[in-house]
Amino acid sequence: MVNVGLLVLRVVLGVIFAAHGAQKLFGSFGGPGLKGTAGFHGQLGIKPPYLMAVLAGLAEFVGGILIAVGFLTPLAALALIVTMAVAVFTVHLKNGFFSMNGGYEFNLALAGMALTLLITGAGALSLDAALGIFLW
Repeated sequence: MVNVGLLVLRVVLGVIFAAHGAQKLFGSFGGPGLKGTAGFHGQLGIKPPYLMAVLAGLAEFVGGILIAVGFLTPLAALALIVTMAVAVFTVHLKNGFFSMNGGYEFNLALAGMALTLLITGAGALSLDAALGIFLW
């Protein structure tokens, strides 16, 4: 059952991240797209804003897909943890813990799930297992 649990964790986390990445990259689901994301990064003082918007969007979109299918899971998990850390320290920390106040609660939960996968690996029901990579 552990492998089923890891599969559920991966799919849920992967879908969340892929959807948020699609918002940043493509403007999907009412998101700002690259122009809006870059503008927001510029307001935060993140430089260069367009490149960092592309990198954040790709980390979330591609990382989410990789996590969902369990391919290169530790690398994808690490990219997502770093992305969430940047979000916490540049946007959410000043707002406190709770997400209803713009805090870091949601980012912490996502980073914790990604850290779990970094520690455990993707499990037997993954492309990593099927290909014999990243097994611990």
